[in-house]
Amino acid sequence: MLRLEGEKNRRLGHLGRENAIHDETVPESTVQSGSCLRNGNLQTPRGKRKVQEQCARIRRNSSRSRRRPSQPQNGEVVEAVTLFEVVSMGKRAMQSVVDDWVEAYIQDRDVALLDLINFYIQCSGCQGMVTAEMFQSLCNSDVMQKMTETFDEETGLQYKKFMAYPWILTVTWPVDMDNGDYPLIKPGPYWKKFKANFCEFTAVLIQQCQYSILYDSYLMDTVISLLTGLADSRVRAFRHTSTLAAVKLLTALVRVNLNLDVSKCNAQRQYQVEKNRISVKRTNQRLDQLERKRKEYEQKPLEIENMMNAIFKGTFLQRYRDVIPEIRAICIEELGSWMKMYPDTFLNDSYLKYIGWMLYDKQPEVRLKCLLGLQGIYDRKELVSKMDLFTSRFKDRIVSMTLDKDHEVAVQAMKLLMLMSQNCEDALSSEDCETLFQFVYTTHRPLAVAAGEFLYKRLLSYQGTEEEVPPKTRGKFGADTCYIRKLITFFLESELHKHVTYLVDSLWDWAGSLLKDWECMTTLLLETAEEEALSDAQESALIEIILVTVREAAEGHPPVGRGAAKKILSAKEKKIQLEDCTKITEHFIVVLPQLLAKYSADAEKVANLLQIPQYYDLDVYSTGRLEKHVDALLSVVKGIVAEHSDMDVLEACSRMYYVLCNEELAIHRTADLARTQLIDELVDKLNKLLDDSWHEGEGLCTDEEGVCRIYSTLRRIAAFHNAHNLTKWNLYGKTSKLLVFEMEYGSLPVQMILPALQCTYFALLWQLASVVERSSSKETLLALNRELRFFCQICACYLSHKDQDLSEKAFMILCDLLMIVSHQSSRDDEAVGVLPSASLQSKMLLFIQDHVFTEDKEEIKDLTEEEEREKESYKLNDLHRRRSLLAVYCKLIVFTVVEMSAAAEIYKHYMKTYNDFGDIIKETLSRTRHNNKIQSARTLILCLQQLFQKHTETHGSTNSMDSSFTNIKELARRFSLTFGWDQVKSRESVAMIHKEGIEFAFQGAAGVEGKCLPPNLNFLLIISEFSNKLLKPDKRLVEDVIKAEDFSAEGGAEDLGEEVDVVGADQVRDGVYQPCTWPTGADQSLETTHPHPCYTGSRWKGQIKGGRAGQSGLAEEKEGRVLLAAAEELLTYQAVGTVGSDYAAD
Repeated sequence: MLRLEGEKNRRLGHLGRENAIHDETVPESTVQSGSCLRNGNLQTPRGKRKVQEQCARIRRNSSRSRRRPSQPQNGEVVEAVTLFEVVSMGKRAMQSVVDDWVEAYIQDRDVALLDLINFYIQCSGCQGMVTAEMFQSLCNSDVMQKMTETFDEETGLQYKKFMAYPWILTVTWPVDMDNGDYPLIKPGPYWKKFKANFCEFTAVLIQQCQYSILYDSYLMDTVISLLTGLADSRVRAFRHTSTLAAVKLLTALVRVNLNLDVSKCNAQRQYQVEKNRISVKRTNQRLDQLERKRKEYEQKPLEIENMMNAIFKGTFLQRYRDVIPEIRAICIEELGSWMKMYPDTFLNDSYLKYIGWMLYDKQPEVRLKCLLGLQGIYDRKELVSKMDLFTSRFKDRIVSMTLDKDHEVAVQAMKLLMLMSQNCEDALSSEDCETLFQFVYTTHRPLAVAAGEFLYKRLLSYQGTEEEVPPKTRGKFGADTCYIRKLITFFLESELHKHVTYLVDSLWDWAGSLLKDWECMTTLLLETAEEEALSDAQESALIEIILVTVREAAEGHPPVGRGAAKKILSAKEKKIQLEDCTKITEHFIVVLPQLLAKYSADAEKVANLLQIPQYYDLDVYSTGRLEKHVDALLSVVKGIVAEHSDMDVLEACSRMYYVLCNEELAIHRTADLARTQLIDELVDKLNKLLDDSWHEGEGLCTDEEGVCRIYSTLRRIAAFHNAHNLTKWNLYGKTSKLLVFEMEYGSLPVQMILPALQCTYFALLWQLASVVERSSSKETLLALNRELRFFCQICACYLSHKDQDLSEKAFMILCDLLMIVSHQSSRDDEAVGVLPSASLQSKMLLFIQDHVFTEDKEEIKDLTEEEEREKESYKLNDLHRRRSLLAVYCKLIVFTVVEMSAAAEIYKHYMKTYNDFGDIIKETLSRTRHNNKIQSARTLILCLQQLFQKHTETHGSTNSMDSSFTNIKELARRFSLTFGWDQVKSRESVAMIHKEGIEFAFQGAAGVEGKCLPPNLNFLLIISEFSNKLLKPDKRLVEDVIKAEDFSAEGGAEDLGEEVDVVGADQVRDGVYQPCTWPTGADQSLETTHPHPCYTGSRWKGQIKGGRAGQSGLAEEKEGRVLLAAAEELLTYQAVGTVGSDYAAD
């Protein structure tokens, strides 16, 4: 019998000056196995002597076959002790170690094999020992029956006995080995490197053995038996380690087989050459050698095939379905590599089915390995011909995996489908492609980029000959014109017109040169030939694409929603960005005025084109001597302002003037002069229109055309007033007069009031900005304060206007203005600061209730598809409008512009409107709690109190089974969840909720002889939802608060001077009082009478005595649900309010 004992018996001394170098290089081994041979009967002295002799012989042999020294970085020579330690040291010593082991195997193969067995056991993290005995009889059925894994209860050890022919191995290890802590899964870079070294060792071992001992019918039989036996263990460490070793062993054998194929071909060729050189009658010794060599190369692959089959059937087929996903992933990963390396054997449907089945695995790691393996196959056209059946069977599954919940799996599925599309004819149908194309609009950028590559290579990249390019697309821009037309067509047909930003970003990495060909795009727009001109929809789409590509090139960042934050550009990316900005500027400085002139009548096209100048490198105007083009641009824009009254166009014009009027630019004087002339003309026109149409005391006297001219002029001025200081034109007096007249008489057209309201608002903001920037007199500040307050009154009046657009615009402006003026510097607070009055706050809150939390009545009627789309669009726009109103009001609450208690009305709708406004309300709750924990808690309890009072008014105070009461409890539960798991952080808030809630619950107790319950006592059931957030010390505090509550009426039990205890939660079952029974051996001196549920008249005590609760009080209540148990007990027991006779006797 062979026994492998502790590694100390095999340790050799270190060579060098220091003995600690090896310990610093390799972490302490977690394994204690041995190498001592044992044979015979250990019970006799003779047997013991034989064991000692064999141990000495093994140590001598081990000394001769000791590892060659490795050379650490500091120059000291370190002598490794075991294979495990050598592999842990890294790849530097791998080759020499394997060579030494081969030499040792040739000298004594049993000892060397036991060393290798010991290595695999150690790599499994086994803190035990291995016993080996020779298998003598092939017919020994008793031995075969003992091939099992058992547990010895007496020693606390676990045993595994299995065949590693010609030995029977028994591995013994402690039970705690199966704790999941073994080298292959240990964290950290060292153990990650160890795993790579472990795999490398197996590969090098087979590589060095392939010309000698690999075919001795002893080494591989033993190793394969060992790994197969360990892979069948219930212990995860054995299964994982042996499976990895086995599949890596098979991979190494595949490489050997490939080498044999090459050698076989060479031998065959040499044999034929030598055979042709000699005559038929002559014999040749070399020819005989080549013949033997050729036959040898024909025989060896058969042996390798047998080894591979043994590993595949013994390990892979058992472990590819293992319960541990890491093991399944290892099997599938190596199977994919076998198919790529040795397709003649492995690339067939018999093996492909395993990958196909594992595409449905529950773990993303396994699915990912399947996709990566398939990518390596579909990437090679010579292998694709063998994939027809697999493709037809599993193509639909792969297409569906683009929707996988794991992003990396979805990305790799998209890449695989792209390879299938390239190398498999008709693998994907047109419907499949259309589905995959739509992923360019997804928010996950890696998946969108992969879909962009698929779209580009399938639709936008031309792979034919140049002669096949349509003749009309040749010329200066070649095929780019054709591809741009295809891109426009795809964008229009996708019907996702507002997502062109995502489309461009998805294609940016693959079609960057095409998307930056602005010269080609603008040439298409300026095309005059009718047969090559774009349609109106195509022109709009192309202009939008131009704007988005310009933005992407100038900013260098993905759009909103495709990245958590703006990425930091590298030096190379910054250089490309600057070059693109210069290219954009130089091109569009010349072309943009032409485009604006051509599309000046189209508001949508002009609004997009006018946004391009904000991405210019404006210094190019002066450095490139292109100032003359500024005049052309300003002239065209001035005409656009006069022609359009659409706010998008006007705001784009205003923004462009703002960019060009930057005082740091050399062209700012020219732009500023043009802006001044434009505003002069607009103001003069407005003055003339008002002078002609306005009569004091009568108001506006003009026809519809005159109203339209006034309205258009006001809109133009409002658009410019937003970005430009127009104070010197004194517009405030003119616009405020219109607002006051409408407020008093209400006869002006709404379309005039809206821009007038905006102009007045902007005028006040510019005045406020000038006051903040430079010191002003007290009179100026007071005058501005009066104007601000007066404007707030105007907005408050408009909140109740019959026109919804006007009232909502007034509300938005009022909220923004209050936010600004309520947070001025301390010097200006008294003079300029404005806080909303109580009446104004009430009006604003009422507005929110009427315009946000309204229920739309569903009309049940049949609608056409077009009507259905219009209805859905209207709902989305309406939801966006209401969310904007709620968000701007909640901002006032967060920044304490209005009282925090106003949030109670908002919180009431948290559950009912969770899908529409839940995120806004939850963020408001979080921000207010961050600002003031106590006040935020009071707001929550106020919300619950108001809902409870409404419930009692409708259903009565004792009805706790109604759905409305259940909804209040659920709302309280949802509120409690917002506190998170940190009880210390939320301690003050939770304590305040309990204090306020208990006081509210015991309010209003009155009646005759104290027999009346507090009307709000049911409220305890609601605040009990917060009790699980209480810390143990605070439970005592809550108890004291309950004791302090006095809700007694005149007389009653209070006159008795007694404080009678209330029963605990353990005495209430299903709403019925259960008498307390003393357990055997309990100390009954704690209480002399049975506790009765009663109301004392002066105090309600929550302390629990007797029964299972003992004297622990509130601190030991189950999950902190103190109030729930107490309230249920008070409300269900019929004798509440009376004093038991036995208590009275006391």
